[in-house]
Amino acid sequence: MTGIIRTSWHNAEVLSNQRWTERLLTLRIKTEPLPFIAGQFVTLRLPITTDGNTELVAKSYSLINAPDEAVLEVFYNIVPNGKLSNALAGLQAGDSLEISQPAKGFFVLDEIPKVPNLWMIATGTGLGPYLSILKTAQPWERFQKIVLVHGVPLVNELAYPDLIQGLLAEHPEQFSFIACVTQEANPEGLEGRITTNLESGALEQAAGTHISAEDTHVMLCGNHNMLNDMKELLAKRGMQRHLRHKPGHITTEQYF
Repeated sequence: MTGIIRTSWHNAEVLSNQRWTERLLTLRIKTEPLPFIAGQFVTLRLPITTDGNTELVAKSYSLINAPDEAVLEVFYNIVPNGKLSNALAGLQAGDSLEISQPAKGFFVLDEIPKVPNLWMIATGTGLGPYLSILKTAQPWERFQKIVLVHGVPLVNELAYPDLIQGLLAEHPEQFSFIACVTQEANPEGLEGRITTNLESGALEQAAGTHISAEDTHVMLCGNHNMLNDMKELLAKRGMQRHLRHKPGHITTEQYF
C-alpha cells in the first residue's frame, strides 16, 4: 500500500521579479534543492493582511526552470482583485515566501504516448510548463517534430522571446513556434484565436505539419475556453483525451 505523500512548506528567497507587462511577471526564487519533473507545479504561499486580519494565501504555479537549474522561475499574471497575485507582484529581491514540496502534476512527457509529432498549445501563462519541458533533453530525443503555439491578446505579451529563438536556432528542422495574437496586428505570426487558425488551416500551414490522430499528440495548457474549444475541434479529427487506462491524443492543464 502506497503511503500518503504530505505537503511540506519551505522558505524561499526572492531573487528578482521581472515585469514583462503591467500584468505579466516572472518571479525568480532560491530555496533548498527542489526535485521535480519538467511540467509539474508547486504552490506558493504568503501571509496577506486585509483590514487588520492576516491569512495565509496559497496558489499553484508551474515551474519554468528545468529540473537541473538551481533558480526556480514562475511565470504569472496579476488577477484583478487576486490577493496572492497582487501580493506576489509587490515582492522585491530579498523578500521571502513559502513554497510547497513535493512538486505535483501529470502534465509531463512521461505521461505522453509514443508518437512522432508533439504540439504544445498555450494561452497566456500556460506557456510556462512547456518552457521547462523544452529545456530538457527528453522532447528532442523523443519527437520528430515539436510545435509550440502561444496565444495572447497583445504582441508584448509574447514572453521569453530570447529563449524561444534560441530553441529555434538549436533545432531548426525539429522545432516550430507560432504566435497567435488576437487584439492587434502580428507581423511575425498569426492573427486571431488559436482555434480560428486551426479551423482555417493557417495553424498547420505555418507549422509545416499536420495534427492527426495517427501520429500526433496535443498538449493544451491555458484558459478553459481554449481547452474546451480545442477539444471539440480535435474530436472532429478522432482525437480524444489521453488517460492512463484509456490511451488518447490530448493532454490538458487548465489555467484560470
